[in-house]
Amino acid sequence: MTPATLPALTEWQRVVAEKLPQLSKPQAVGLALWSFGMVMMQSCGLTTVSSFLAALLGQKDNTVRQRLREWYQEAHAKKTAPAGGHRQELNVTQCFAPVLQWVLSLWPAAEHRIALVLDASSLGARWVVLAVSVVYRGCAIPVAWVILPANTRGAWKPHWQALLRYLQPAIPADWCVLVLADRGLYARWLFQAICANHWHPFLRINRQGLYRRQGHARWYPLATLLQEPGQTWAGAVVCFKGCPVNGTLLAAWTAEHTDPWLVLTDLAPHRAQVAWYGLRTWIEAGFKDTKRGGWQWQNTRMTAAARVTRHWLAIAVATLWVVSVGGEAEATLPPSAFTELPELHIARRTARRTTRPRLVSCFRRGILTILVALLQGLPLPLGRFIPEPWPTLPELINVPGPPLEAPVS
Repeated sequence: MTPATLPALTEWQRVVAEKLPQLSKPQAVGLALWSFGMVMMQSCGLTTVSSFLAALLGQKDNTVRQRLREWYQEAHAKKTAPAGGHRQELNVTQCFAPVLQWVLSLWPAAEHRIALVLDASSLGARWVVLAVSVVYRGCAIPVAWVILPANTRGAWKPHWQALLRYLQPAIPADWCVLVLADRGLYARWLFQAICANHWHPFLRINRQGLYRRQGHARWYPLATLLQEPGQTWAGAVVCFKGCPVNGTLLAAWTAEHTDPWLVLTDLAPHRAQVAWYGLRTWIEAGFKDTKRGGWQWQNTRMTAAARVTRHWLAIAVATLWVVSVGGEAEATLPPSAFTELPELHIARRTARRTTRPRLVSCFRRGILTILVALLQGLPLPLGRFIPEPWPTLPELINVPGPPLEAPVS
Protein backbone atom coordinates (compact mmCIF):
# COMPACT_ATOMS: atom_id res chain seq x y z
CA MET A 1 0.00 0.00 0.00
CA THR A 2 2.92 2.35 0.63
CA PRO A 3 3.61 3.74 -2.89
CA ALA A 4 0.01 4.87 -3.32
CA THR A 5 -0.55 5.82 0.32
CA LEU A 6 2.12 8.52 0.64
CA PRO A 7 0.67 10.74 -2.15
CA ALA A 8 -2.79 10.08 -0.70
CA LEU A 9 -1.65 11.31 2.72
CA THR A 10 -0.21 14.44 1.12
CA GLU A 11 -3.51 15.05 -0.67
CA TRP A 12 -5.47 14.56 2.54
CA GLN A 13 -3.24 17.07 4.34
CA ARG A 14 -4.04 19.58 1.60
CA VAL A 15 -7.79 18.98 1.96
CA VAL A 16 -7.75 19.36 5.75
CA ALA A 17 -5.75 22.59 5.56
CA GLU A 18 -8.11 23.96 2.92
CA LYS A 19 -11.32 23.09 4.76
CA LEU A 20 -10.09 24.24 8.19
CA PRO A 21 -8.06 27.36 7.37
CA GLN A 22 -8.17 28.67 10.93
CA LEU A 23 -5.74 25.91 11.98
CA SER A 24 -2.01 26.55 11.99
CA LYS A 25 0.04 24.42 9.60
CA PRO A 26 1.25 22.05 12.38
CA GLN A 27 -2.31 21.69 13.68
CA ALA A 28 -3.69 20.91 10.21
CA VAL A 29 -0.92 18.39 9.53
CA GLY A 30 -1.50 16.73 12.90
CA LEU A 31 -5.23 16.50 12.28
CA ALA A 32 -4.63 15.02 8.83
CA LEU A 33 -2.23 12.44 10.26
CA TRP A 34 -4.65 11.46 12.98
CA SER A 35 -7.73 11.16 10.75
CA PHE A 36 -5.87 9.43 7.90
CA GLY A 37 -4.32 6.90 10.28
CA MET A 38 -7.70 6.26 11.89
CA VAL A 39 -9.31 5.43 8.55
CA MET A 40 -6.46 3.15 7.51
CA MET A 41 -6.39 1.31 10.86
CA GLN A 42 -10.10 1.64 11.74
CA SER A 43 -9.01 2.69 15.20
CA CYS A 44 -8.48 5.97 17.03
CA GLY A 45 -5.93 4.45 19.41
CA LEU A 46 -2.68 6.37 19.76
CA THR A 47 -0.44 3.29 19.67
CA THR A 48 -2.16 1.78 16.63
CA VAL A 49 -2.25 5.00 14.61
CA SER A 50 1.29 6.08 15.48
CA SER A 51 2.75 2.63 14.69
CA PHE A 52 1.07 2.63 11.29
CA LEU A 53 2.20 6.16 10.44
CA ALA A 54 5.74 5.46 11.61
CA ALA A 55 5.97 2.46 9.27
CA LEU A 56 4.40 4.44 6.43
CA LEU A 57 6.65 7.49 6.83
CA GLY A 58 9.82 5.57 7.70
CA GLN A 59 10.13 7.27 11.09
CA LYS A 60 10.64 6.01 14.63
CA ASP A 61 7.54 4.93 16.53
CA ASN A 62 8.27 7.19 19.50
CA THR A 63 8.81 10.20 17.24
CA VAL A 64 5.42 9.84 15.58
CA ARG A 65 3.73 8.94 18.85
CA GLN A 66 5.01 12.10 20.51
CA ARG A 67 3.93 14.20 17.53
CA LEU A 68 0.39 12.84 17.72
CA ARG A 69 0.26 13.27 21.51
CA GLU A 70 1.33 16.89 21.29
CA TRP A 71 -1.42 17.60 18.79
CA TYR A 72 -4.08 17.22 21.51
CA GLN A 73 -2.00 18.35 24.49
CA GLU A 74 -2.15 21.72 26.20
CA ALA A 75 0.49 24.25 25.12
CA HIS A 76 2.45 23.99 28.39
CA ALA A 77 2.66 20.18 28.07
CA LYS A 78 4.25 20.19 24.61
CA LYS A 79 7.97 19.41 24.50
CA THR A 80 8.56 20.77 21.01
CA ALA A 81 7.54 23.93 19.19
CA PRO A 82 7.28 24.74 15.48
CA ALA A 83 10.43 26.16 13.94
CA GLY A 84 10.48 29.89 14.60
CA GLY A 85 7.15 29.73 16.48
CA HIS A 86 5.56 29.12 19.86
CA ARG A 87 3.72 26.14 21.26
CA GLN A 88 0.05 26.45 20.39
CA GLU A 89 -3.02 24.91 21.97
CA LEU A 90 -5.78 23.72 19.67
CA ASN A 91 -9.09 25.54 20.30
CA VAL A 92 -11.67 22.99 19.23
CA THR A 93 -14.68 25.29 19.51
CA GLN A 94 -13.25 27.40 16.68
CA CYS A 95 -13.49 24.32 14.47
CA PHE A 96 -17.19 23.56 15.00
CA ALA A 97 -18.58 26.01 12.43
CA PRO A 98 -15.83 25.21 9.86
CA VAL A 99 -16.50 21.46 10.17
CA LEU A 100 -20.20 22.09 9.53
CA GLN A 101 -19.29 24.35 6.59
CA TRP A 102 -17.12 21.51 5.27
CA VAL A 103 -20.21 19.30 5.27
CA LEU A 104 -22.26 21.99 3.49
CA SER A 105 -19.54 22.46 0.87
CA LEU A 106 -20.14 18.86 -0.22
CA TRP A 107 -23.95 19.18 -0.10
CA PRO A 108 -25.91 19.44 -3.38
CA ALA A 109 -26.21 23.05 -4.53
CA ALA A 110 -29.97 22.78 -4.97
CA GLU A 111 -30.62 21.15 -1.56
CA HIS A 112 -31.05 23.72 1.21
CA ARG A 113 -32.34 21.39 3.89
CA ILE A 114 -30.37 19.61 6.60
CA ALA A 115 -31.11 17.78 9.85
CA LEU A 116 -29.10 18.16 13.06
CA VAL A 117 -29.59 15.87 16.06
CA LEU A 118 -28.77 16.61 19.69
CA ASP A 119 -28.03 13.65 21.94
CA ALA A 120 -25.84 12.46 24.79
CA SER A 121 -23.72 9.32 24.92
CA SER A 122 -21.73 7.88 27.80
CA LEU A 123 -18.51 5.89 27.92
CA GLY A 124 -19.04 3.74 30.99
CA ALA A 125 -18.48 5.69 34.20
CA ARG A 126 -15.80 7.88 32.59
CA TRP A 127 -17.22 10.33 30.07
CA VAL A 128 -20.44 11.83 28.81
CA VAL A 129 -20.48 13.32 25.32
CA LEU A 130 -23.02 16.00 24.40
CA ALA A 131 -22.99 16.03 20.60
CA VAL A 132 -24.65 17.88 17.75
CA SER A 133 -24.46 15.78 14.60
CA VAL A 134 -25.49 16.04 10.97
CA VAL A 135 -27.49 12.91 10.17
CA TYR A 136 -27.15 11.43 6.70
CA ARG A 137 -28.05 8.07 5.15
CA GLY A 138 -28.31 6.22 8.45
CA CYS A 139 -25.10 7.76 9.85
CA ALA A 140 -24.21 10.75 12.00
CA ILE A 141 -21.30 13.18 11.65
CA PRO A 142 -20.44 15.10 14.85
CA VAL A 143 -19.98 18.81 14.19
CA ALA A 144 -19.96 20.16 17.77
CA TRP A 145 -19.50 18.46 21.13
CA VAL A 146 -18.71 18.79 24.82
CA ILE A 147 -16.91 16.12 26.85
CA LEU A 148 -17.92 15.94 30.51
CA PRO A 149 -16.82 13.63 33.32
CA ALA A 150 -19.51 11.05 34.02
CA ASN A 151 -21.42 10.88 37.30
CA THR A 152 -20.82 14.53 38.14
CA ARG A 153 -23.42 17.14 38.96
CA GLY A 154 -23.98 20.08 36.65
CA ALA A 155 -26.58 21.42 34.26
CA TRP A 156 -26.30 20.63 30.55
CA LYS A 157 -28.25 23.74 29.56
CA PRO A 158 -25.27 26.12 29.10
CA HIS A 159 -23.39 23.51 27.07
CA TRP A 160 -26.25 22.92 24.61
CA GLN A 161 -26.82 26.66 24.29
CA ALA A 162 -23.14 27.24 23.55
CA LEU A 163 -22.99 24.46 20.94
CA LEU A 164 -25.96 25.96 19.09
CA ARG A 165 -24.33 29.40 19.15
CA TYR A 166 -21.06 28.04 17.76
CA LEU A 167 -22.85 26.45 14.81
CA GLN A 168 -25.32 29.21 13.95
CA PRO A 169 -22.96 31.22 11.66
CA ALA A 170 -22.15 28.15 9.54
CA ILE A 171 -25.53 27.72 7.83
CA PRO A 172 -26.96 30.31 5.39
CA ALA A 173 -30.14 32.02 6.49
CA ASP A 174 -32.24 30.62 3.62
CA TRP A 175 -31.66 26.99 4.66
CA CYS A 176 -34.27 24.88 6.44
CA VAL A 177 -32.52 23.41 9.48
CA LEU A 178 -34.36 20.76 11.47
CA VAL A 179 -33.01 20.17 15.00
CA LEU A 180 -34.18 16.93 16.57
CA ALA A 181 -33.89 15.58 20.11
CA ASP A 182 -35.44 12.77 22.10
CA ARG A 183 -37.87 13.37 24.97
CA GLY A 184 -35.10 13.09 27.56
CA LEU A 185 -33.66 16.40 26.35
CA TYR A 186 -36.90 18.34 25.89
CA ALA A 187 -37.02 21.70 27.65
CA ARG A 188 -38.70 25.00 26.91
CA TRP A 189 -35.35 26.81 26.87
CA LEU A 190 -34.04 24.33 24.26
CA PHE A 191 -37.06 24.94 22.03
CA GLN A 192 -36.45 28.68 22.32
CA ALA A 193 -32.68 28.42 21.77
CA ILE A 194 -33.21 26.53 18.52
CA CYS A 195 -35.75 29.09 17.34
CA ALA A 196 -33.30 31.87 18.24
CA ASN A 197 -30.94 30.42 15.60
CA HIS A 198 -33.83 30.70 13.10
CA TRP A 199 -33.85 26.91 12.95
CA HIS A 200 -36.77 24.57 13.54
CA PRO A 201 -37.02 22.46 16.71
CA PHE A 202 -38.37 18.94 16.29
CA LEU A 203 -38.47 17.74 19.88
CA ARG A 204 -40.21 14.65 21.11
CA ILE A 205 -42.19 15.14 24.34
CA ASN A 206 -43.62 12.78 26.94
CA ARG A 207 -47.28 11.88 27.11
CA GLN A 208 -47.57 13.40 30.57
CA GLY A 209 -48.86 16.94 30.69
CA LEU A 210 -51.62 18.98 29.11
CA TYR A 211 -52.20 20.80 25.84
CA ARG A 212 -54.85 23.02 24.31
CA ARG A 213 -55.58 24.25 20.83
CA GLN A 214 -54.30 27.73 20.16
CA GLY A 215 -57.10 30.26 20.65
CA HIS A 216 -59.09 27.96 22.93
CA ALA A 217 -59.22 27.72 26.70
CA ARG A 218 -59.77 24.05 27.55
CA TRP A 219 -56.81 21.85 28.38
CA TYR A 220 -56.59 18.14 27.52
CA PRO A 221 -54.19 15.37 28.61
CA LEU A 222 -51.58 14.59 25.97
CA ALA A 223 -52.09 10.91 26.73
CA THR A 224 -55.63 11.04 25.32
CA LEU A 225 -54.76 12.53 21.93
CA LEU A 226 -54.21 9.16 20.21
CA GLN A 227 -56.05 6.11 21.45
CA GLU A 228 -54.42 3.25 19.50
CA PRO A 229 -51.85 2.42 16.81
CA GLY A 230 -52.71 3.54 13.29
CA GLN A 231 -53.67 7.10 14.24
CA THR A 232 -52.14 10.51 13.53
CA TRP A 233 -52.93 14.15 14.32
CA ALA A 234 -51.40 17.61 13.78
CA GLY A 235 -52.43 21.03 14.99
CA ALA A 236 -51.38 24.38 16.44
CA VAL A 237 -51.33 24.10 20.23
CA VAL A 238 -50.11 25.43 23.53
CA CYS A 239 -48.30 22.63 25.37
CA PHE A 240 -47.71 22.28 29.11
CA LYS A 241 -49.91 24.37 31.37
CA GLY A 242 -47.21 25.12 33.91
CA CYS A 243 -44.50 26.10 31.39
CA PRO A 244 -46.41 26.79 28.17
CA VAL A 245 -44.90 26.62 24.69
CA ASN A 246 -46.69 27.75 21.53
CA GLY A 247 -46.08 25.54 18.52
CA THR A 248 -47.30 22.71 16.36
CA LEU A 249 -47.96 19.32 17.89
CA LEU A 250 -47.39 16.36 15.56
CA ALA A 251 -48.61 12.97 16.72
CA ALA A 252 -48.42 9.51 15.18
CA TRP A 253 -48.74 5.96 16.49
CA THR A 254 -47.54 3.21 14.19
CA ALA A 255 -47.94 -0.50 14.76
CA GLU A 256 -44.20 -1.02 15.20
CA HIS A 257 -43.93 1.39 18.16
CA THR A 258 -45.06 0.77 21.73
CA ASP A 259 -45.82 4.44 22.34
CA PRO A 260 -46.93 7.23 20.00
CA TRP A 261 -44.58 9.91 18.79
CA LEU A 262 -45.52 13.34 20.12
CA VAL A 263 -43.29 15.97 18.48
CA LEU A 264 -43.30 19.70 19.15
CA THR A 265 -42.09 22.07 16.43
CA ASP A 266 -42.45 25.67 15.30
CA LEU A 267 -43.25 24.65 11.72
CA ALA A 268 -46.84 25.07 10.59
CA PRO A 269 -48.84 21.79 10.50
CA HIS A 270 -48.94 21.75 6.69
CA ARG A 271 -45.15 22.19 6.44
CA ALA A 272 -44.04 19.39 8.76
CA GLN A 273 -44.31 15.61 8.83
CA VAL A 274 -44.01 13.66 12.05
CA ALA A 275 -42.15 10.93 10.14
CA TRP A 276 -39.11 13.21 10.03
CA TYR A 277 -38.55 12.39 13.68
CA GLY A 278 -37.22 9.04 12.44
CA LEU A 279 -34.03 10.87 11.42
CA ARG A 280 -33.13 11.19 15.11
CA THR A 281 -32.31 7.50 15.47
CA TRP A 282 -29.39 7.85 13.06
CA ILE A 283 -27.28 9.50 15.74
CA GLU A 284 -27.34 6.23 17.65
CA ALA A 285 -25.60 4.60 14.69
CA GLY A 286 -23.11 7.47 14.79
CA PHE A 287 -22.23 6.76 18.42
CA LYS A 288 -21.83 3.08 17.53
CA ASP A 289 -19.42 4.02 14.72
CA THR A 290 -17.40 6.04 17.22
CA LYS A 291 -17.05 3.02 19.49
CA ARG A 292 -17.08 -0.70 18.67
CA GLY A 293 -18.59 -0.26 15.22
CA GLY A 294 -15.76 1.89 13.94
CA TRP A 295 -13.10 3.95 15.73
CA GLN A 296 -12.92 1.86 18.94
CA TRP A 297 -13.06 4.92 21.17
CA GLN A 298 -14.27 2.75 24.07
CA ASN A 299 -10.63 1.71 24.55
CA THR A 300 -9.34 5.23 25.18
CA ARG A 301 -7.10 5.77 28.20
CA MET A 302 -7.33 9.55 28.21
CA THR A 303 -8.09 11.10 31.59
CA ALA A 304 -8.30 14.81 30.70
CA ALA A 305 -11.59 16.09 29.25
CA ALA A 306 -9.84 18.85 27.25
CA ARG A 307 -7.65 16.30 25.48
CA VAL A 308 -10.61 14.04 24.75
CA THR A 309 -12.39 17.06 23.27
CA ARG A 310 -9.48 17.67 20.88
CA HIS A 311 -9.22 13.99 20.04
CA TRP A 312 -12.87 14.06 19.02
CA LEU A 313 -11.99 16.57 16.29
CA ALA A 314 -9.98 13.84 14.57
CA ILE A 315 -12.91 11.44 15.09
CA ALA A 316 -15.30 13.98 13.53
CA VAL A 317 -13.08 14.64 10.49
CA ALA A 318 -12.46 10.94 9.88
CA THR A 319 -16.20 10.27 10.15
CA LEU A 320 -17.02 13.12 7.76
CA TRP A 321 -14.58 11.69 5.23
CA VAL A 322 -15.72 8.07 5.26
CA VAL A 323 -19.46 8.88 5.40
CA SER A 324 -19.21 11.28 2.45
CA VAL A 325 -17.30 8.68 0.43
CA GLY A 326 -19.57 5.84 1.50
CA GLY A 327 -22.76 7.79 0.86
CA GLU A 328 -21.66 8.71 -2.65
CA ALA A 329 -20.75 5.09 -3.34
CA GLU A 330 -24.11 3.90 -2.00
CA ALA A 331 -26.02 6.41 -4.12
CA THR A 332 -24.50 4.89 -7.26
CA LEU A 333 -25.24 1.27 -6.38
CA PRO A 334 -27.49 -0.63 -8.80
CA PRO A 335 -31.05 -0.70 -7.45
CA SER A 336 -31.22 -4.49 -7.64
CA ALA A 337 -28.70 -5.06 -4.83
CA PHE A 338 -31.47 -5.76 -2.31
CA THR A 339 -34.16 -7.23 -4.53
CA GLU A 340 -31.86 -10.05 -5.67
CA LEU A 341 -31.56 -11.41 -2.12
CA PRO A 342 -33.39 -14.66 -1.27
CA GLU A 343 -36.82 -14.16 0.24
CA LEU A 344 -35.72 -15.57 3.61
CA HIS A 345 -32.49 -13.52 3.80
CA ILE A 346 -32.18 -11.79 7.19
CA ALA A 347 -31.91 -8.36 5.51
CA ARG A 348 -35.35 -8.93 3.96
CA ARG A 349 -36.90 -10.23 7.17
CA THR A 350 -35.64 -7.36 9.32
CA ALA A 351 -36.10 -4.52 6.82
CA ARG A 352 -38.68 -1.89 7.72
CA ARG A 353 -41.13 -0.81 5.05
CA THR A 354 -40.45 2.84 5.82
CA THR A 355 -36.71 2.70 5.15
CA ARG A 356 -34.46 1.60 2.33
CA PRO A 357 -32.58 -1.44 3.63
CA ARG A 358 -28.78 -1.31 3.75
CA LEU A 359 -26.55 -4.34 3.49
CA VAL A 360 -23.50 -2.21 4.44
CA SER A 361 -23.59 1.11 6.28
CA CYS A 362 -22.28 4.23 4.54
CA PHE A 363 -19.63 4.45 7.26
CA ARG A 364 -18.29 0.97 6.51
CA ARG A 365 -18.69 1.38 2.75
CA GLY A 366 -16.65 4.57 2.88
CA ILE A 367 -13.72 2.86 4.61
CA LEU A 368 -13.80 0.00 2.12
CA THR A 369 -13.97 2.38 -0.86
CA ILE A 370 -10.96 4.37 0.35
CA LEU A 371 -8.87 1.26 1.05
CA VAL A 372 -9.68 -0.31 -2.31
CA ALA A 373 -8.81 2.92 -4.15
CA LEU A 374 -5.39 3.04 -2.47
CA LEU A 375 -4.70 -0.64 -3.16
CA GLN A 376 -5.52 -0.10 -6.83
CA GLY A 377 -3.43 3.06 -7.09
CA LEU A 378 -6.47 5.24 -7.83
CA PRO A 379 -6.90 8.89 -6.79
CA LEU A 380 -7.85 9.41 -3.14
CA PRO A 381 -11.68 9.37 -2.83
CA LEU A 382 -12.96 12.53 -1.15
CA GLY A 383 -16.71 12.01 -1.48
CA ARG A 384 -19.76 14.23 -1.58
CA PHE A 385 -23.16 14.17 0.04
CA ILE A 386 -26.22 12.94 -1.84
CA PRO A 387 -29.09 13.08 0.67
CA GLU A 388 -31.96 10.64 0.58
CA PRO A 389 -35.58 11.82 0.73
CA TRP A 390 -36.64 12.37 4.31
CA PRO A 391 -38.72 9.52 5.78
CA THR A 392 -42.46 9.08 5.45
CA LEU A 393 -44.93 7.00 7.41
CA PRO A 394 -47.45 4.48 6.10
CA GLU A 395 -51.03 5.64 5.74
CA LEU A 396 -52.57 6.38 9.14
CA ILE A 397 -56.04 7.47 10.20
CA ASN A 398 -56.19 11.20 10.88
CA VAL A 399 -58.18 11.54 14.11
CA PRO A 400 -60.19 14.71 14.83
CA GLY A 401 -58.45 15.49 18.12
CA PRO A 402 -60.14 17.41 20.93
CA PRO A 403 -63.50 19.07 20.23
CA LEU A 404 -63.48 22.71 19.19
CA GLU A 405 -65.12 25.01 21.67
CA ALA A 406 -65.81 28.69 21.30
CA PRO A 407 -62.56 30.59 20.72
CA VAL A 408 -61.18 32.74 23.52
CA SER A 409 -61.98 36.36 22.80
